Amino acid sequence: AAGMEGPGGADWRLALWTLFSVLLPVLITAWCSFQRSRRQLLIRDIFRKSKHDWHYTDLFGQPSYCCVCAQHMLRGAFCGCCGLRASERCLKKADQRFVCKEIMTRGAGAAQSSIPHHWVRGNVPLCSCCVVCKQQCGTQPKLCDYRCAWCQYTVHDECMVDYLKTEECTFGEFKDLIIPPYYLSTIHQMRKDKKTNYEKVVPYCRKHWMPVIILANTRSGNNMGETLLGEFKMLLNPVQVFDLSKIAPAKALQLCTLLPCNAVRVLVCGGDGTVGWVLDAIDEMKIKGQERYIPQVAILPLGTGNDLSNTLGWGAGYAGEVPVEQILRNVMEADGIKLDRWKVQVTNKGYYNLRKPKVFTMNNYFSIGPDALMALNFHAHREKTPSLFSSRIINKAVYFFYGTKDCLVQECKDLNKKVELELDGERIELPNLEGIIVLNIGYWGGGCRLWEGMGDEPYPLARHDDGLLEVVGVHGSFHCAQIQVKLANPVRLGQAHTVRLILKSSKMPMQVDGEPWAQGPCTVTITHKTHALMLYHSGEQTDDDASSLSE
Repeated sequence: AAGMEGPGGADWRLALWTLFSVLLPVLITAWCSFQRSRRQLLIRDIFRKSKHDWHYTDLFGQPSYCCVCAQHMLRGAFCGCCGLRASERCLKKADQRFVCKEIMTRGAGAAQSSIPHHWVRGNVPLCSCCVVCKQQCGTQPKLCDYRCAWCQYTVHDECMVDYLKTEECTFGEFKDLIIPPYYLSTIHQMRKDKKTNYEKVVPYCRKHWMPVIILANTRSGNNMGETLLGEFKMLLNPVQVFDLSKIAPAKALQLCTLLPCNAVRVLVCGGDGTVGWVLDAIDEMKIKGQERYIPQVAILPLGTGNDLSNTLGWGAGYAGEVPVEQILRNVMEADGIKLDRWKVQVTNKGYYNLRKPKVFTMNNYFSIGPDALMALNFHAHREKTPSLFSSRIINKAVYFFYGTKDCLVQECKDLNKKVELELDGERIELPNLEGIIVLNIGYWGGGCRLWEGMGDEPYPLARHDDGLLEVVGVHGSFHCAQIQVKLANPVRLGQAHTVRLILKSSKMPMQVDGEPWAQGPCTVTITHKTHALMLYHSGEQTDDDASSLSE
């Protein structure tokens, strides 16, 4: 009996040890997961209640030290407004101990016309210099030196003297772009008292003050909007920086009504679609009688095509290669110009059609044919799986795929038999075509100057402020590709103030500024709507742009 119990007991012990060895890692993993979730809930609770703009990161991009315990850390939280950094365990203390940049001064300081420096200790920008001794700051591997969250001046620990702690902040290089917190406090009090004579308020009365408003679309193109929001909040007053995924442009632009007339500049960070959205909101301001507060608009191109940005000298795409400080300098130095905006009215054909005509506003171009078909296919797939279309390179690759497919299928052939074209009321005889493109700006298709082509014929340069549209035809997707690599010219059909296109039969793809749809028999009428006030950056211009602007 004893001999039989021995092997049975050993089996039980083996089973128990096996169960223990399996359950232990599971229990440890579950416990760690519970602790991590609990920690994340506590962190989110601090973020939600805090006046700081806290963000969490698993890895800092440069050597970082906690503002409370001064220990080196690889991960932790940072404030997107004042630049404060703290480890997980010190986050609550940091939130209670240190104040963030205030968008408005409160209490006794509200009536002042100046504020002292807002010094933040440690984690100063690389290669920054001390404002006192002119030597490099932040060179020691520890929490050291100070940076002002407003003027961005840096000072060594040993150079920090009492007068600097209470000295009036000048707001540094970008003082002409920043809305000071004491200004907003004064305006707020005046509105309470029903006063509107803002002209005597500092810096409203300053000659060169041109406050900037940042409107960033965090969903555009290469998803750089989130990073840019934080960098602009660090350099400006956070009240000037808006995320268009959380607030509509029309609401954000109401800030202009508190600022000097004809002085505000808006920087739109996004694609051409985002720019059109903002310009529509500005048109709404005109309807409300707020025309004197209309801002001038600059562009930071984050989209896929960025043809409007390219036309206005802001480049074909931004990928972080230019520092944010330089972008703000470019906005300050840019020249004001006008951009034609056009009304596109699509009226469905039929005697019993009771639906209202579709009405669009066009800034860039209208097209019917292969490029609209590519845009329609791209749009349909992006709606199904938006997460796959977060890269500018992937987006262009998908466009290339659909363009190649259409070269073989030719879904838009014999367009000239299906449509009639009128320019300023005159009927145009169409050659054999697959597509027609109506242009307002110089660039098309992600950086191609379509109207001028290869420049072997004496065609005048296309302008975006002359009240004229350029109309061209293409023979197909392969012809579009040849034009983009300068191996062919488009079929130039003419220039006009009014364009009328009649689709007589079948359903064809159409697009306005990259927004595509499939359209049945209809009449498309394009007429001038209004002008938009834009900013032109001459630093990015080509020889063609320079000669176009000088004419």
